[in-house]
Order: sequence, then C-alpha cells, then structure tokens
Amino acid sequence: MTLPPAASLHHGAESFYQRWQQLNDWLVQHQAFWQPAPFMTPQPAWTKAYPELAAMLAELSDAECQYLDDRPVELAARAARWLPSLEGYADIVQLPALLPSDDEASKATLPEIRATDMPGRKRLQSGAFAAALAPLDHPALDWCCGKGHLARTLAPLCPGEILGFEWNLELVHDGNRLAEHFGDRVSIGCQDVMAPGLKLPDDYHGVALHACGDLHRQLLKRGSETGLPRLSISPCCYHLTDRDIYRPLSRRASGYQGVLQPGRNDLRLAVQETVTAPARVREQTRLISQWRLAFDGLQRFLRGQDEYLPVPSHPARLLRKGFPAFCRWAAAKKHLELPDRVEFDHWLAFGERRLAEVRRHELVRHLFRRPLELWMVLDYAVFLEEHGYEVRLGQFCDRSLTPRNLLLDAVRASGTPRAQHSRP
Repeated sequence: MTLPPAASLHHGAESFYQRWQQLNDWLVQHQAFWQPAPFMTPQPAWTKAYPELAAMLAELSDAECQYLDDRPVELAARAARWLPSLEGYADIVQLPALLPSDDEASKATLPEIRATDMPGRKRLQSGAFAAALAPLDHPALDWCCGKGHLARTLAPLCPGEILGFEWNLELVHDGNRLAEHFGDRVSIGCQDVMAPGLKLPDDYHGVALHACGDLHRQLLKRGSETGLPRLSISPCCYHLTDRDIYRPLSRRASGYQGVLQPGRNDLRLAVQETVTAPARVREQTRLISQWRLAFDGLQRFLRGQDEYLPVPSHPARLLRKGFPAFCRWAAAKKHLELPDRVEFDHWLAFGERRLAEVRRHELVRHLFRRPLELWMVLDYAVFLEEHGYEVRLGQFCDRSLTPRNLLLDAVRASGTPRAQHSRP
C-alpha cells in the first residue's frame, strides 16, 4: 500500500477558504489513517505500510498511551519521524486565542448561588463564552437553550432582553421559573428550531453554546438568511445530521473539485475526546470497550466470518451482571446462538489484548480529530462570509474545560442588505 505524501498546512494571512482548501486536501491525502476505525478493523492498512510507526506505538505503556492521546501535538512530533507530513501538525491545529482574561471570565460567570440546576463545568464554559463575546450590542437569542443557563449568564451583559428557543416543554417551564425567581430578563419559548418556515426576530444576536449538528447549522442558515446582526456559535456533535454523506455549507467549499465526503461515522471522530471525563467514566468506558471487543472476537469465531458486527447500545444494568450476561444479551440482539459452553475467560482475555491494540492504533486516528473539526468550522466561516459577515474564529476557553472550545463569531458587515447573500 502506498500512501500519498501531504504538504504541510500553514495559515498566515490567507483567507478562511484558502485554509479550508489546504486542510481538505490534507485530510483527503491522509484518509487511510483516519477513516478505518481500529475498533472495527483490526490491523488497519497503514500498520503494514508503516511497520516502524506501528511498532513504536505497540511499545507504549498504558500511561504513555493516555498521555499522548491528551497531547496530540506531541504525538504528531513523535510520529513525524515515520510520517513526515505530520511535521506541520502544530500549524494545522493552531487557532487564535479568543480567551478572556481570568478576571473577565470570572466577572461574566454566573455566581454559584444563582446557578441552580447548572453543572459546574457548564457554568464555567458559559462564563468564558459570554466574556469572549463582550461587549454585546444587541438583545440576544439563545438557540436550543435548555433551561436557559447561557441566557441567564448573558443577561447582565446584554442591552436588551434575552429570548430562548427550546423544544422540550419541561425545560422551557424550568428555565422560565428560574429566570423569574432570580429576576433575569430572560424569556424562553417552546420552539422547534428545525420547523419549516421558522421566523427569527430581527436585530437579535444569535448565540448557541454546544448546539448539536444540524441544530447549529440551522442557526447559521436561518440567521444569515434573516440578516441577524451577529451570530456567535460554539459547535458540537457534528455527526448529528439527517444526511448519510455530509456536504459543506458554503458555495465555494461544496463546489470544490475533490471535496471530502465524510459519512456520519467519520464526523463522529471529530468529537471523540475524553479529556474532561472523570476517572470513573473512563474506567467504565474501558470495561465496556473490552467486553465489546471480546464479543466481536467471539462472534467472528462462531459465524466463521471475519467482519465486524455492530451491537446496539447496552442497558446500564449489564455492567453489574458481568461479561457472560453481556455476551448473551449481545448475541440475542444479533440473533446469534451461543453454544452451551463458552470459554468466557478466554474471550475476555482476547478483548483485553485487542483493546490494548486498538488504543495504540487509535492514537494515529485521533490526530485527525481536530483537523476534521476545523474542516467543518472553516467551511462555516466561509459560508458566513458569503452571506456578508465579518468573521473571527478561535478558542474561547482552554481545552481542559471543554474540547469543544471553538468560537465562530460573525458580525454582519455594515450596509449589507438582508437576504441578499442567501444561497438559492
């Protein structure tokens, strides 16, 4: 197998589109490293094309593996010895820091005494996001707002009222109750933001902190069509879309010859980070991954077919019942009959070995998480520019607070007529 060389990606004064174009080509050239999922594909083809790289990874301890997974720039520098196109990796993932100062973030963060029902990490994320947007010159529309935690954080910084759109009626009631209790200028309406013909209020600043997939893309589309004066979005869960094959939003990117065409599972890679997960959650994830890989080996043996068999999400109770119960449940889900006697200890040990192998092979795949995310968000920036917005893109907080720390902040250029830039 021969993998094509890839040029380094640099971004000095080039446009968002130029950077997107370079990143698109770089990702296309490296598809053999990030599209095959080691969990489903034992021994991805690149391990045979680059045996020394695979050997280096195989020698890593579990602690080293976790260390490098949390530090992709350092991992890329090591891997560049065998894959020179990774030498420019630090430039590829570099973005301007839009982080507010600690004092600014602290002042914008909702005090704990007012943060009822608001998880601590969400409280800090909302404060950093709000501070990065200051000053706010328009009333705000909090998109997919839940209980309105971001809306209530923004309220003291906003010159007018805060509207919230949320489809879950229970969350709407809870959010309005909190706003009334604390005297916030926040009003949440029950609204399906994906509804056809949705009308947005004029002259509002559209904000979305971690709205998922098509939900944040809907704000980009509807907000730009309406000509909202400002749109500020921190995207999340890019794979939650109704399309099997994703296409860029912008006219220039979607019409580019050789445009990447990722599927939903490819897009899922962009959000596969656990840097903020507590140790207990990481251990549960490790255990269930071992069980799933063990069952995968068992089902390949029983069926006589060397192919991955996807198993649906498991009920939480199975973690308490042990590996044999998990195997019986998974077999029933796939209409597979288990023999009367199964060497469960043998397959559990097999799963442990496979998990160690998968974790090391996934290190290489994980190098492409942030580049794939940037491929999507740079297209969003181009889309907004095509609709008459001046755009800035950067990080609003450190990734230790959330890996989804990108901020796309767009201000409608002065004199730009509404809807003039709408795509046909």
